Amino acid sequence: MAKYRKLGRTSDQRKALLRNQVTALLYHGKIITTETRAKEVRKIAEGYIALAVRERDNYETVTVTAKIPRKDADGKRVKEVVDGRKRTVYDEVQKEIKKDSPSRLHARRQMLKFFYPIKEVPEKGAGRKRGTKNVDLVEKMFSEVAPKYASRNGGYTRIVKIGPRKGDGAMTVVLELV
Repeated sequence: MAKYRKLGRTSDQRKALLRNQVTALLYHGKIITTETRAKEVRKIAEGYIALAVRERDNYETVTVTAKIPRKDADGKRVKEVVDGRKRTVYDEVQKEIKKDSPSRLHARRQMLKFFYPIKEVPEKGAGRKRGTKNVDLVEKMFSEVAPKYASRNGGYTRIVKIGPRKGDGAMTVVLELV
């Protein structure tokens, strides 16, 4: 018996399809796809959710001193003349940052390697670059998804059959996060 389904595609197409569907599932919370694809996507997605759950609290909070440029009322940097040159004035600020442990950093990099980058487009400016922002799906996994499933031991997704597809009769399902 094979370890995975080939889904009638070459290996590069199959990997791209699975990456895309896993990314969409974790971003939107549910996707509609065929039953065989859903079973493959489920395996991969549950693995990444389990990884996020395992590493969710594996960091330490560190206080660092940062230099931030001083800004005026218009939001422009304040400059002063020193030795005949204009120099930006900086303020020192204390910041709290999360410092990942090596295992959490490794998990973060594994997820970054697999997930596709997501751009969020506002409804008002659809089709324009202005106002788009990059979504940090890995941070969403650690901050939203992992605490939600911290008490569960697996079984993070659900497959619900919704009937045959009109064109070819393939069984379609909704794959959703529980």
